[in-house]
Parts: sequence; structure tokens; C-alpha cells
Amino acid sequence: MNITKAFCLSIALFGASNMQAITNSDFVIQQDNTKINNYQTNRPEASKRLFVSQAVEQQIAHIKQLLTNARLAWMFENCFPNTLDTTVHFDGKDDTFVYTGDIHAMWLRDSGAQVWPYVQLANKDAELKKMLASVIKRQFKCINIDPYANAFNMNSEGGEWMSDLTDMKPELHERKWEIDSLCILSVLLIITGRRREMPVYSPTNGLQPSRRF
Repeated sequence: MNITKAFCLSIALFGASNMQAITNSDFVIQQDNTKINNYQTNRPEASKRLFVSQAVEQQIAHIKQLLTNARLAWMFENCFPNTLDTTVHFDGKDDTFVYTGDIHAMWLRDSGAQVWPYVQLANKDAELKKMLASVIKRQFKCINIDPYANAFNMNSEGGEWMSDLTDMKPELHERKWEIDSLCILSVLLIITGRRREMPVYSPTNGLQPSRRF
């Protein structure tokens, strides 16, 4: 028997002997963590939520009834409304500024992606629909300030990146050109059924809704 065959046989025998020593209990999950029912919500108190949509709350209740996995139901209840609970600043009229997570600035790409999951419920909640339209209006405003910037301040407060070697403005948080920054606005217009407002750019007036579609 050559060395290679002897080595392979030794490995096989070693594995077989050890398999005999392993009991079934080693393969049994001692506790199914998905069935623990002591999960508590991590959402802010109702009075501290930035935006409340009854359509979203009803959807949460509906999905939780469909899910048999308690952990998954808990995750959905906490994650699905998080953008509304903690990042959406809606003036109640026609302007919505969306924080990007815990950063007090609005990324074009991120803000679009953050509110995207709620578009499907817009026709069930007039206030939610109004808020989503206001996100689009704010994005138009941001792009008119600087079509090459990716992140914007709520007002003209400047920020820590004002010394970057580019044409920074006090309305900008960052000025890093990202191709999906401009794409996300068009995507939002399409999925919200507002194609008639697909933007056109003019050197005089900047980015404006078009009625040509």
C-alpha cells in the first residue's frame, strides 16, 4: 500500500471511529430560539414616533398574524416602520426631510430606498401618500442645489466636510457624485405612478417636472 492510500484509509477510519462516539444529542438543537415569545418591541413610544401611518400599522398587524415564527414577527414589527418612527421629518405640507439612519443628513439614494417599502400602501393612507410626494419634492430641491452632490443638510448649516476640495455649499453634507443618486428619483416617480413628473433639466430653471409624458 502506497503512502497516499494509507493516509486516506487512516483519515477514513479516524472519521468513522469519531462518528461512533458522537451521540444524537450533539445534533439536536437544544432550544428553538424562534419560538420564544418574550420579545419586546424596540420601537419608540407612540408619542415619540416622527410619523405614524395607520396603513403601515395595519400592515404590521396583518403580517404578524401570518407569521408563525415569533422572532421573525418581532423583527418585522421593529424594522418595517423604523424609517417612519425615527428618520422622517414631514412638515405636514409639502416637504419631507429623511435622515439617513443616525446621520442628520439626507442622501438622495438612501432616502428613496428608505421610503420605498411604503409606496405599496400609499393609496390606503392619504397622509402617507402626501409624505411620499414630499420626499420627491425635497429631492428635486436638492438636485437643483447641486446635481453632483450625494448628501444634503436640512437647511444651510454646513458641516464637517466643508473643507473638502470641491465646490461645497452650506446646504451640502457631502459632495461625492454617485450615479444612483439621480436614478433613485426617477425610480420613485415611476413606482409612485408620477411618471408625468419625470424631470427635465434646463440651464435656466434647473431640474423641473415635465408634463410631456
